[in-house]
Amino acid sequence: QVQLVESGGGSAHLGESLRLSCVASEGVPERSVLAWYYQPPGGQREMVASITASGRPYYKESVRDRFTISRDTVRNTVDLQMNGLKFEDSGIYYCNAGMVHGFRGAWGKGIAVIVSS
Repeated sequence: QVQLVESGGGSAHLGESLRLSCVASEGVPERSVLAWYYQPPGGQREMVASITASGRPYYKESVRDRFTISRDTVRNTVDLQMNGLKFEDSGIYYCNAGMVHGFRGAWGKGIAVIVSS
């Protein structure tokens, strides 16, 4: 069974940094796009950043200059470095492995990020 396990969330003050990590178990194809989504309180889940197998990143506009996504295909991990945290970054962050032929994708259970003053 494919598993994605997130770590590194927690509390931070406005302007500080947090680093989220996600470890993918065996069964996640290397060609799968890995991504981080977040769901703010009372809001809908949306993509924050993604990265292809070749390392090409995509960012939601509001985090483009603050967050960095990285991927290690050997360790099968995807990290999200979050700098300059804002109140609106608070929410539950989910790791995702995207669908590719023969693999229907997978989600982690989510991890909370709380930004306070």
